Amino acid sequence: MGENYRTGGCLGMKILLTNDDGINAGGIRALVKELSTLGDLYLVAPDRERSGTGHSITVFEPIITQRIEIDGVKAAWIVRGTPVDCVKLAVGKLLAEKIDLVVSGINHGPNLGTDVLYSGTVSAAAEGVIMGVPSIAVSLNSYKDNMDFDFPARFTRSFIKTVMRHGIDQKTVVNINIPPLPPKEIKGIRITRLGVRNYDNLFEERQDPHGNTYYWLGGGVRNEEQEKDSDVLAVEENYISITPIHLDLTDYVLIEEYKHVFRRYLDFFDGDKA
Repeated sequence: MGENYRTGGCLGMKILLTNDDGINAGGIRALVKELSTLGDLYLVAPDRERSGTGHSITVFEPIITQRIEIDGVKAAWIVRGTPVDCVKLAVGKLLAEKIDLVVSGINHGPNLGTDVLYSGTVSAAAEGVIMGVPSIAVSLNSYKDNMDFDFPARFTRSFIKTVMRHGIDQKTVVNINIPPLPPKEIKGIRITRLGVRNYDNLFEERQDPHGNTYYWLGGGVRNEEQEKDSDVLAVEENYISITPIHLDLTDYVLIEEYKHVFRRYLDFFDGDKA
């Protein structure tokens, strides 16, 4: 387990906001409105939607930035890059002050189960953890236009106040998914594990005006059996899911099994070195 980061009170915090939906997305603007009362906000977000970019970073071309002014934000930049670029650049270069918390979102659409491996929203929060900053990712379980992000933003503010007083693990991403319902219709909160989230990968073949073949990825979510404590099931049953995600992907049980299975090879190489 990592060390817990705790504040005695939330006022005076320094919070970095980012997302994968772009600088003008409704979710991040709702967060600006709600979180500005907690301290100094810094906003560093992509110039356009970067959904599905996962943990990709820009290494073979320059990362262009533009400083802008946003009401309620101490400093803001548009970044021509990925969500992870935004966090790396903000913490490593743009911001002189130490950040207390990275908040990524509010994403327009869920990030449940294996979605977290593709998600730019969750990957941005993961990069915050990698850089030593407690981080949370927040998503609204709907792709509909004109969604109301007010309640998800208010819930995020309440969650931050609670978790920062209690202590947030600096080695763990907290992934939050919120049903797209009025507050009175949300049944409550569940602390969850990652569920099963697979898609029918349907590639539609097309041709451009020059006769070159290209493919457009589509396909819906498959119906999968879920464990009772999964994030997928929680949101389907109208609960807010809160899932702690550890970045250590090691299978410790299999380590011990492999030590037994491959013992003769380990002994061979040890003997060879002797």
